[in-house]
Amino acid sequence: MRLIPVDTSSALVMVAQPPAPKIANRQTGEIATDRETGATLMTVDVMFVMDGNAEILNLVVPQTGIGGELAMGTPVALTGVVARPWENEFNGQKRHGISFRAVAVTPLSAAKAA
Repeated sequence: MRLIPVDTSSALVMVAQPPAPKIANRQTGEIATDRETGATLMTVDVMFVMDGNAEILNLVVPQTGIGGELAMGTPVALTGVVARPWENEFNGQKRHGISFRAVAVTPLSAAKAA
């Protein structure tokens, strides 16, 4: 599947919703894990502001990539963000979109200290 790198260097990014475990199966409550590393996957909603436009992005991040306290409104740095187009069919209806994944989400205060 095609992965498209996303340049976040000139954007202002802050947490819109704190990290929560990504649910793989809503019926069973199974938590999603990374296929390669086995790490628990988390979702983090971030407000992404660039060129005067703001978007809320839902990022999937391995739990090991969540750095520090990510409370609502915390300015963050994003590492290794990629976009992945997706398409599926359910009950005869086609759906499509773009999913976003990051290697790490780190509070700016922690990123500057490092």
